[in-house]
Amino acid sequence: MDKKEEEFLKRIQATFLIEAEEHVRAFSSGLIELEKIHPDGKVDEITEILFREIHSLKGAARSVDHKDAESVCQPLESVFSALKNKKIKLSPDLLGLFYKTSDLLTKVLLNTSGTHSGDDRKIMRELITQLKESAEPNLHESTTAVEKIPDLQPAISEKLTSPESNSSSDILPPSRESVRIRISKLDPLLLQAEELLQTKIAISQRAIELEEIRTNIGSWIQETQKWRSQRSGASSERWNEWMEENDLHLNDLENRLTSLAGHTQKDQHNLSNMVDNHLDSMKQILMLPVSSLVEIFPLMVREIAREQNKEIDFKINGAELEIDKRILEELKDPLIHLIRNSIDHGIGKPQERILKNKPAGGKIRLDFSARENGQVEITLSDDGNGIDKAKLIKAALKKGLLSEEAAAILEPEECYNLIYQSGISTSSIITDISGHGLGLSIVREKVIKLNGKISVESDPGHGTTFRILLPMTLSTFRGIVVKVQEFAFILPTMNVERVMKIDREDIRTVENHETILVGDKVTSIVDLREVLGLPEKRNSVSDNMETENGISNQIRVVVLSAAELRIAFKVNDITDEQQVLVKPLGKLLKRVRNISGATILGSGKVVPVLNISDLMKTALRVHVKAKVSRDGDLSIRKTGKILVVEDSITSRTMLKNVLETSGYSVVTAFDGLDGFTKARDGEFDLILSDVDMPRVNGFELTTKIRADKKLKEMPVILLTALGSQADREHGIDVGADAYIIKSSFDQGNLLDIVKKLI
Repeated sequence: MDKKEEEFLKRIQATFLIEAEEHVRAFSSGLIELEKIHPDGKVDEITEILFREIHSLKGAARSVDHKDAESVCQPLESVFSALKNKKIKLSPDLLGLFYKTSDLLTKVLLNTSGTHSGDDRKIMRELITQLKESAEPNLHESTTAVEKIPDLQPAISEKLTSPESNSSSDILPPSRESVRIRISKLDPLLLQAEELLQTKIAISQRAIELEEIRTNIGSWIQETQKWRSQRSGASSERWNEWMEENDLHLNDLENRLTSLAGHTQKDQHNLSNMVDNHLDSMKQILMLPVSSLVEIFPLMVREIAREQNKEIDFKINGAELEIDKRILEELKDPLIHLIRNSIDHGIGKPQERILKNKPAGGKIRLDFSARENGQVEITLSDDGNGIDKAKLIKAALKKGLLSEEAAAILEPEECYNLIYQSGISTSSIITDISGHGLGLSIVREKVIKLNGKISVESDPGHGTTFRILLPMTLSTFRGIVVKVQEFAFILPTMNVERVMKIDREDIRTVENHETILVGDKVTSIVDLREVLGLPEKRNSVSDNMETENGISNQIRVVVLSAAELRIAFKVNDITDEQQVLVKPLGKLLKRVRNISGATILGSGKVVPVLNISDLMKTALRVHVKAKVSRDGDLSIRKTGKILVVEDSITSRTMLKNVLETSGYSVVTAFDGLDGFTKARDGEFDLILSDVDMPRVNGFELTTKIRADKKLKEMPVILLTALGSQADREHGIDVGADAYIIKSSFDQGNLLDIVKKLI
């Protein structure tokens, strides 16, 4: 087999695995439906669907010479053929055999090496034998072979439902590496690309017109220079001619610019519409139906219910709704946690439910529905026991999260929110399903990370409902631009509950915290400047609303909410609301506290996008009190001047932003030679340098600094991707005071080191 044939075989096998996964998942889901309607319902329709799935899988396996999958599908197809022709009847034992076959097919397809252990081969032979016997009318009642076959489900189910799995790709990895796209979604992209050609031609024409205007102005300038050299001897007639020529030039230029401005405005409008349409179409490409996420859930519910001897009717509504693929991948873990929580904590065993005058079988409903402003609401409800407030409060008291006094006055909503606290669990025993007190804490963190909200309602003895509100897509969102002193920041609009102006007299102090009344609720208020750690400017007025005597009286406030938290933030100004395209900070700054990314305003200015989850946590920790000196001036935090030497403009900008946000004065240099020159000419308290740079690298720069009489005592931090032991030792040898590896970079760690060295 030559190289081209090998590459083709790899491609076709990858395609087979994607198709095989779809068939196996559809088969497993069909078995759940078949089990629900058996024995009283009509099974013919579902039997036909399952028969087609297995037949297609067998054909696909044969086309790529996947003999193991084909050998299992062949007798399984015969069994369903016998069911279709009424030669055998569906029984619980036969259903159990089907489930074991589904598990075996999953295991076979997961094993890409093609080799199996002796035990696996034995299991496969016994299962195939049992399938062949079940397809024969006279042998279908025999169950001896079924009992011989070990249950493969625990290992498969554990992998399938593990919250630690990153995505559904853990079942059959290739499926999430590619996306099947309907032709109807691709057609608009081609049309939009063709429309962009027309815009390209129009822009080229505008460039030609601008060049003609520039040439015309150049000729006019030359004529003007000639006139200036001759005007002393020019007659009044020549002067009048010159003025008329100037008027003609001006009129011509005005007409051309007016025409160009009109065409450009039209082109801009057309291009804007095209970009918006193209962006919407591209979003649709990444939108996948919810069914691609939830198709594994019925089998998971069945297995957990079987293990716990519970009867559960699990239904999913709205699975046809399409959501951003990235949202779906992040949703898997939270939904698994919530479903497992409903099964374990909510739904009781049949005998327990009967004693409470409930049906023996419990109900769990998972609903997906579209909401306005491009959001999706996910509701998970059960008719179980509800949340036991007494147990919840007892667990919180035991963990020290509540005092007896606070527990006595807790509102029901506040009480239920305790379930999100890490370590809180009402389970009396720790199992692999529950009792760890981490599940709902993880759920809330995931939801907040996706700029969503989660709430819980519970009726003790009757059931619990979780509601999650999320954006349908992650790429863009609406954001408001706020100013804190001279700095601008973006706040996601979906987290902005209210924007308001208040009088200073409206602020009340409750338990040493400033509060205001928002609606009918008391809400904490903090200064966004203090939360972000920005230095306060001397003699600056924090709010630009002034009264007649020049003293600021009103304050601009943005009320933010995330999960159950609500906090009001003081800002200097609220300037705009706009569509925001978030750009990540890059590998160097994977995690910057309070910042989720950055965007570019229409003016070209780069503005940080605030991370609302981080912002809320930081606000809760901040207890900044202004220290007033005897003369009434606010004390100012001591800062230092830092030279950042970095050849990457992205890294240089981000480091500058991090340090300036913490109150330091920053000067940047684009390589080691530029850095050494600036270090010699300026006065700095510390140098932060990359290592791998042109002309003079970080090691050489540090050596030069240590050899210079003026700079030899200057603290030097090397921030680099070079993480070997030899590189670390080299950094120490040349005299660096700190050596930080970019792959493990942490903003807090860097600032701690800077603070220590200055």
